[in-house]
Amino acid sequence: MRVLVVSAPLVGHVFPLVPLAVALRDAGHDVLVATGGGAMAAGDAGLAVHDVAPGFNFGRIAQRVFLRHPLIARAEMAGTAGTRGAGLLFGALNDQLTDPVVALATEWRPDLVVHEPFAVAGAVAAARLGVPAVRQENALFDGRALVGATTAQLGAALRRHGLTELPPPAAALAVAPPSVATQHGWPMRYTSYVGGGELPAWLREPGERPRILVTRSTLTGPGDRGPMPAVVAAAAQVDAEIVLVRPDERSARSLPANVRVVDWIPLDEALPASAALVHHGGAGSVLGALAAGLPQLATVGPGDRRHNAELVARRGAGLALRPADITAQTLTRLLTDESLRTAAAQVSEEIAAMPPPTALVARLAALV
Repeated sequence: MRVLVVSAPLVGHVFPLVPLAVALRDAGHDVLVATGGGAMAAGDAGLAVHDVAPGFNFGRIAQRVFLRHPLIARAEMAGTAGTRGAGLLFGALNDQLTDPVVALATEWRPDLVVHEPFAVAGAVAAARLGVPAVRQENALFDGRALVGATTAQLGAALRRHGLTELPPPAAALAVAPPSVATQHGWPMRYTSYVGGGELPAWLREPGERPRILVTRSTLTGPGDRGPMPAVVAAAAQVDAEIVLVRPDERSARSLPANVRVVDWIPLDEALPASAALVHHGGAGSVLGALAAGLPQLATVGPGDRRHNAELVARRGAGLALRPADITAQTLTRLLTDESLRTAAAQVSEEIAAMPPPTALVARLAALV
């Protein structure tokens, strides 16, 4: 069969879709990924990729949307807007994506469309062609709420394609471990393509001291700087090896002796030899640390980051803090609090028991 995979044109949105797309391709199906911007990097995984968002600029869309909705913008920056801000942002984005995605689908004629919750243009294309649509979760919200918030902004785009509403998907794929978040659909183990880069040999083995990996967002903009400056400021007082992954220039200046720097690396390969992960609160980072069974410190911040960090803390698998509240004491607790490590290990076992993407291929083919 032919499978069209549709993602918002953002790296953090498309990379979690890549493992299933690769599994479908390796099973003999024709797979085409429709996305744009930096997410075209999905092609590095050997997948065919089509740019449906030439000239994409997320910052420009966000500025235009939030200038019209200043109160929601303020809540979004605080991480308290729920799905309201995301619905406005991705509604505007999908208004731009819908026509090119429908045009691509009309030309390519897929038998099945797989889309993430913030790429409802894929669901519109599936409805237009009368083929099954499958929603694949890639975050820690309930995808039904995300689709609903996004679709509520798409009246004109729906009407352009002869629709008054989106039909329900033929299936949904839920990636959140149930003890952390509730999602509707067939369970599927979370895995994510991590892009290019090679892992240095020294990151493959534990060091003389416990290792804390520190990452930041793939997005840049207000609130996207994350925890690195605070970690660097506290590092000299922590008995650990601290590794900054892709630091910005300011964070990489005047580093203490126990802090090292690496460029883009396959993070999933570095986690097993590490003791903890500190990150910006993105869903991919949360799920990656949980899958590896590592305690994590997720910073609360804009968009879904507060929601994600608080889910981790509620499960007991890590800490949720503002960057300004990161201290040597909190970093030490991340390494020494056995309750955090026990809870993280429990969630890791939960994720490992979920079916891998390869196990879903036949079930998806049966929808056609």
